[in-house]
Amino acid sequence: RDRIDQLIAEHAEGWDVDRMPAVDRNVLRLGVFELVFSEEIPDQVAVSEAVELVRDLSTDDSPTFVSGVLSAILRDKPVVGG
Repeated sequence: RDRIDQLIAEHAEGWDVDRMPAVDRNVLRLGVFELVFSEEIPDQVAVSEAVELVRDLSTDDSPTFVSGVLSAILRDKPVVGG
């Protein structure tokens, strides 16, 4: 979890992971896990599912925020297990 939170913090400009809405934080953790540590789920599916979850469960601004963070992580995707 520490590595996942580090990636989120590096890509969530202006946001501290601990200050994010709990739903956003945990959906981001799931999305980052799927992007970085799971080869079974296509990257775009991981991003789309995360965005849909926060669209249903969090704030109006959450889909854009989650999409932006995950897209930035995908752009700079580290080596699996890195």
